[in-house]
Amino acid sequence: MPELPEVETIRRTLAPLVTGIKILSMEILSPRAAAPSVASLIAGQTIVALARHGKYLFLDLTRHRLAVHLRMTGKLLVGAPSSHPRAIIHTSGPDIVFDDIRQFGSITCLGKDDLPPNLGPDLLSISPTDFVSALARHSGAIKPVLLNQAIFAGLGNIYADEALFRARIHPRARLAHLSRTRLRALHARTGELLIEAIGCGGSSISDYVDASGSRGTFQLRHQVYARAGHPCPVCSTPIRRIVVAQRGTHFCPRCQRP
Repeated sequence: MPELPEVETIRRTLAPLVTGIKILSMEILSPRAAAPSVASLIAGQTIVALARHGKYLFLDLTRHRLAVHLRMTGKLLVGAPSSHPRAIIHTSGPDIVFDDIRQFGSITCLGKDDLPPNLGPDLLSISPTDFVSALARHSGAIKPVLLNQAIFAGLGNIYADEALFRARIHPRARLAHLSRTRLRALHARTGELLIEAIGCGGSSISDYVDASGSRGTFQLRHQVYARAGHPCPVCSTPIRRIVVAQRGTHFCPRCQRP
Protein backbone atom coordinates (compact mmCIF):
# COMPACT_ATOMS: atom_id res chain seq x y z
CA MET A 1 0.00 0.00 0.00
CA PRO A 2 -0.50 2.32 -1.76
CA GLU A 3 -0.71 0.49 -5.09
CA LEU A 4 -1.54 1.73 -8.58
CA PRO A 5 -5.19 2.72 -7.89
CA GLU A 6 -4.28 4.66 -4.76
CA VAL A 7 -1.40 6.52 -6.44
CA GLU A 8 -3.57 7.35 -9.45
CA THR A 9 -6.27 8.66 -7.11
CA ILE A 10 -3.71 10.88 -5.37
CA ARG A 11 -2.54 12.14 -8.77
CA ARG A 12 -6.08 13.01 -9.82
CA THR A 13 -6.92 14.80 -6.57
CA LEU A 14 -3.58 16.61 -6.36
CA ALA A 15 -3.27 17.78 -9.98
CA PRO A 16 -6.01 20.46 -9.90
CA LEU A 17 -4.57 21.91 -6.70
CA VAL A 18 -0.91 22.29 -7.67
CA THR A 19 -0.54 22.35 -11.46
CA GLY A 20 0.89 25.68 -12.56
CA ILE A 21 2.13 26.83 -9.16
CA LYS A 22 5.74 27.76 -8.38
CA ILE A 23 7.90 25.96 -5.82
CA LEU A 24 9.41 28.49 -3.41
CA SER A 25 11.35 26.11 -1.17
CA MET A 26 11.37 22.60 0.26
CA GLU A 27 11.64 21.93 3.97
CA ILE A 28 13.10 18.47 4.66
CA LEU A 29 12.10 17.37 8.16
CA SER A 30 13.58 13.86 7.96
CA PRO A 31 16.76 12.83 6.14
CA ARG A 32 15.02 9.63 5.10
CA ALA A 33 12.43 11.56 3.12
CA ALA A 34 14.75 13.27 0.63
CA ALA A 35 18.39 14.21 0.09
CA PRO A 36 19.31 17.84 0.91
CA SER A 37 20.18 18.43 -2.75
CA VAL A 38 16.54 17.94 -3.77
CA ALA A 39 15.50 21.17 -2.07
CA SER A 40 18.07 23.29 -3.89
CA LEU A 41 17.36 21.64 -7.25
CA ILE A 42 13.61 22.27 -7.30
CA ALA A 43 13.43 25.76 -5.79
CA GLY A 44 12.10 28.26 -8.31
CA GLN A 45 10.65 25.69 -10.69
CA THR A 46 6.98 25.43 -11.68
CA ILE A 47 4.87 22.29 -11.43
CA VAL A 48 3.72 21.84 -15.03
CA ALA A 49 1.99 18.45 -14.75
CA LEU A 50 1.49 15.36 -12.60
CA ALA A 51 2.12 11.86 -13.92
CA ARG A 52 2.18 8.30 -12.65
CA HIS A 53 3.94 5.07 -13.58
CA GLY A 54 3.10 2.01 -11.53
CA LYS A 55 3.29 2.99 -7.88
CA TYR A 56 5.38 6.14 -8.54
CA LEU A 57 3.86 9.61 -8.59
CA PHE A 58 5.73 12.29 -10.54
CA LEU A 59 5.59 16.04 -10.20
CA ASP A 60 6.88 17.25 -13.55
CA LEU A 61 8.69 20.54 -13.13
CA THR A 62 10.13 23.09 -15.53
CA ARG A 63 13.54 21.38 -15.65
CA HIS A 64 13.30 18.28 -13.43
CA ARG A 65 10.91 15.59 -12.28
CA LEU A 66 10.13 14.83 -8.63
CA ALA A 67 9.57 11.11 -8.11
CA VAL A 68 7.47 10.30 -5.04
CA HIS A 69 7.41 6.70 -3.84
CA LEU A 70 4.87 6.34 -1.06
CA ARG A 71 5.70 2.71 -0.23
CA MET A 72 3.71 1.54 2.81
CA THR A 73 2.39 4.59 4.65
CA GLY A 74 3.39 7.65 2.62
CA LYS A 75 0.87 10.41 1.83
CA LEU A 76 0.89 13.62 -0.18
CA LEU A 77 -1.50 16.09 1.42
CA VAL A 78 -2.78 19.54 0.51
CA GLY A 79 -4.94 21.34 3.05
CA ALA A 80 -5.40 18.18 5.14
CA PRO A 81 -4.11 17.46 8.66
CA SER A 82 -0.67 15.82 8.82
CA SER A 83 0.41 13.91 11.90
CA HIS A 84 3.84 12.80 10.65
CA PRO A 85 5.20 15.40 8.20
CA ARG A 86 8.59 14.43 6.75
CA ALA A 87 8.92 17.11 4.07
CA ILE A 88 6.99 20.23 3.09
CA ILE A 89 7.07 21.81 -0.37
CA HIS A 90 6.27 25.49 0.03
CA THR A 91 4.72 26.97 -3.11
CA SER A 92 3.08 30.10 -4.47
CA GLY A 93 -0.18 28.26 -3.75
CA PRO A 94 -0.90 25.62 -1.11
CA ASP A 95 1.88 23.73 0.66
CA ILE A 96 2.35 20.08 -0.30
CA VAL A 97 3.07 17.90 2.73
CA PHE A 98 4.80 14.53 2.49
CA ASP A 99 3.55 12.56 5.50
CA ASP A 100 4.94 9.11 6.33
CA ILE A 101 4.56 7.48 9.73
CA ARG A 102 6.90 4.52 9.02
CA GLN A 103 9.36 6.47 6.87
CA PHE A 104 9.79 3.96 4.06
CA GLY A 105 8.71 6.43 1.37
CA SER A 106 10.99 8.86 -0.45
CA ILE A 107 11.19 11.86 -2.75
CA THR A 108 13.94 11.92 -5.37
CA CYS A 109 14.82 14.31 -8.17
CA LEU A 110 15.18 12.93 -11.70
CA GLY A 111 15.93 14.33 -15.11
CA LYS A 112 12.92 15.63 -17.01
CA ASP A 113 10.73 12.71 -18.23
CA ASP A 114 13.08 10.11 -16.66
CA LEU A 115 11.82 7.02 -14.84
CA PRO A 116 13.42 5.27 -11.86
CA PRO A 117 15.65 2.34 -12.86
CA ASN A 118 14.41 -1.25 -13.09
CA LEU A 119 10.78 -0.31 -13.54
CA GLY A 120 8.62 -2.39 -15.86
CA PRO A 121 5.74 -1.18 -18.03
CA ASP A 122 2.70 0.28 -16.32
CA LEU A 123 -0.10 -2.28 -16.01
CA LEU A 124 -2.73 0.14 -17.30
CA SER A 125 -0.81 0.85 -20.51
CA ILE A 126 0.68 -2.52 -21.49
CA SER A 127 -1.07 -4.34 -24.35
CA PRO A 128 -2.41 -7.91 -23.95
CA THR A 129 0.25 -9.19 -26.39
CA ASP A 130 3.12 -7.55 -24.52
CA PHE A 131 1.69 -8.72 -21.19
CA VAL A 132 1.62 -12.35 -22.32
CA SER A 133 5.05 -12.08 -23.94
CA ALA A 134 6.56 -10.69 -20.74
CA LEU A 135 5.12 -13.56 -18.71
CA ALA A 136 6.42 -16.07 -21.24
CA ARG A 137 9.98 -14.93 -20.46
CA HIS A 138 9.64 -15.98 -16.82
CA SER A 139 9.06 -19.18 -14.89
CA GLY A 140 7.81 -20.17 -11.48
CA ALA A 141 4.59 -19.19 -9.74
CA ILE A 142 2.38 -16.45 -11.13
CA LYS A 143 1.92 -14.25 -8.05
CA PRO A 144 5.60 -13.40 -7.39
CA VAL A 145 5.95 -12.39 -11.03
CA LEU A 146 2.95 -10.06 -10.76
CA LEU A 147 4.52 -8.45 -7.68
CA ASN A 148 7.88 -7.89 -9.39
CA GLN A 149 7.92 -4.20 -10.32
CA ALA A 150 10.73 -4.77 -12.81
CA ILE A 151 8.34 -6.93 -14.88
CA PHE A 152 5.08 -5.01 -14.42
CA ALA A 153 4.66 -1.79 -12.45
CA GLY A 154 1.61 -1.22 -10.29
CA LEU A 155 0.43 -4.33 -8.42
CA GLY A 156 0.99 -5.03 -4.76
CA ASN A 157 -0.40 -7.72 -2.50
CA ILE A 158 -4.00 -6.51 -2.48
CA TYR A 159 -4.61 -6.21 -6.20
CA ALA A 160 -2.54 -9.26 -7.11
CA ASP A 161 -4.85 -11.41 -4.96
CA GLU A 162 -7.95 -9.75 -6.36
CA ALA A 163 -6.80 -9.99 -9.99
CA LEU A 164 -5.93 -13.69 -9.70
CA PHE A 165 -9.32 -14.39 -8.15
CA ARG A 166 -11.14 -12.60 -10.96
CA ALA A 167 -9.14 -14.61 -13.50
CA ARG A 168 -9.71 -17.85 -11.53
CA ILE A 169 -5.96 -18.55 -11.33
CA HIS A 170 -4.31 -20.10 -8.27
CA PRO A 171 -1.59 -17.81 -6.86
CA ARG A 172 0.91 -20.70 -6.97
CA ALA A 173 0.01 -21.71 -10.53
CA ARG A 174 3.15 -22.27 -12.61
CA LEU A 175 3.50 -19.96 -15.56
CA ALA A 176 4.50 -22.90 -17.75
CA HIS A 177 1.07 -24.45 -17.10
CA LEU A 178 -1.00 -21.36 -17.99
CA SER A 179 -2.20 -21.02 -21.56
CA ARG A 180 -1.94 -17.78 -23.51
CA THR A 181 -5.74 -17.60 -23.41
CA ARG A 182 -5.76 -17.65 -19.60
CA LEU A 183 -2.98 -15.07 -19.45
CA ARG A 184 -4.85 -12.76 -21.79
CA ALA A 185 -7.89 -13.17 -19.55
CA LEU A 186 -5.71 -12.24 -16.56
CA HIS A 187 -4.64 -9.08 -18.39
CA ALA A 188 -8.27 -8.16 -19.05
CA ARG A 189 -9.44 -8.86 -15.51
CA THR A 190 -6.50 -6.93 -14.04
CA GLY A 191 -7.29 -3.86 -16.13
CA GLU A 192 -10.97 -4.00 -15.17
CA LEU A 193 -10.04 -4.36 -11.50
CA LEU A 194 -7.65 -1.40 -11.49
CA ILE A 195 -10.11 0.88 -13.29
CA GLU A 196 -12.90 -0.10 -10.89
CA ALA A 197 -10.65 0.54 -7.88
CA ILE A 198 -9.64 3.96 -9.20
CA GLY A 199 -13.31 4.78 -9.61
CA CYS A 200 -13.78 4.05 -5.90
CA GLY A 201 -10.82 6.19 -4.86
CA GLY A 202 -8.64 3.18 -4.02
CA SER A 203 -8.62 0.91 -0.97
CA SER A 204 -8.24 2.44 2.49
CA ILE A 205 -7.06 -0.49 4.60
CA SER A 206 -5.14 1.49 7.21
CA ASP A 207 -3.27 4.72 6.43
CA TYR A 208 -4.13 5.52 2.82
CA VAL A 209 -6.01 8.73 1.99
CA ASP A 210 -6.03 10.88 -1.14
CA ALA A 211 -4.44 14.35 -1.41
CA SER A 212 -7.38 15.99 0.37
CA GLY A 213 -7.40 13.45 3.20
CA SER A 214 -10.40 11.43 1.98
CA ARG A 215 -10.51 7.64 2.27
CA GLY A 216 -11.21 5.27 -0.61
CA THR A 217 -14.03 2.74 -0.61
CA PHE A 218 -12.81 -0.12 -2.78
CA GLN A 219 -11.93 -2.16 0.33
CA LEU A 220 -15.67 -2.73 0.63
CA ARG A 221 -15.56 -4.60 -2.70
CA HIS A 222 -12.61 -6.88 -1.97
CA GLN A 223 -13.60 -10.45 -2.78
CA VAL A 224 -10.67 -12.41 -1.31
CA TYR A 225 -8.02 -10.10 0.15
CA ALA A 226 -7.98 -10.27 3.97
CA ARG A 227 -11.18 -12.37 3.91
CA ALA A 228 -9.80 -15.69 5.15
CA GLY A 229 -12.64 -17.83 6.51
CA HIS A 230 -15.34 -15.76 4.81
CA PRO A 231 -17.44 -17.41 2.09
CA CYS A 232 -16.33 -16.97 -1.49
CA PRO A 233 -18.73 -14.53 -3.21
CA VAL A 234 -19.02 -16.96 -6.13
CA CYS A 235 -19.24 -20.45 -4.63
CA SER A 236 -19.44 -19.89 -0.82
CA THR A 237 -16.31 -21.99 -0.16
CA PRO A 238 -14.32 -20.42 2.72
CA ILE A 239 -11.49 -18.18 1.50
CA ARG A 240 -8.05 -19.52 2.44
CA ARG A 241 -4.87 -17.71 3.43
CA ILE A 242 -1.44 -19.09 2.52
CA VAL A 243 2.02 -17.56 2.15
CA VAL A 244 3.44 -17.02 -1.34
CA ALA A 245 6.76 -15.22 -1.83
CA GLN A 246 6.68 -14.31 1.88
CA ARG A 247 3.38 -12.48 1.41
CA GLY A 248 0.05 -13.36 2.96
CA THR A 249 -2.08 -14.57 0.04
CA HIS A 250 -5.84 -15.04 -0.17
CA PHE A 251 -7.73 -17.21 -2.64
CA CYS A 252 -10.75 -19.48 -3.11
CA PRO A 253 -9.66 -23.16 -3.17
CA ARG A 254 -12.61 -24.06 -5.37
CA CYS A 255 -12.68 -21.21 -7.89
CA GLN A 256 -8.88 -21.10 -8.10
CA ARG A 257 -7.89 -24.73 -8.32
CA PRO A 258 -4.16 -25.50 -8.72
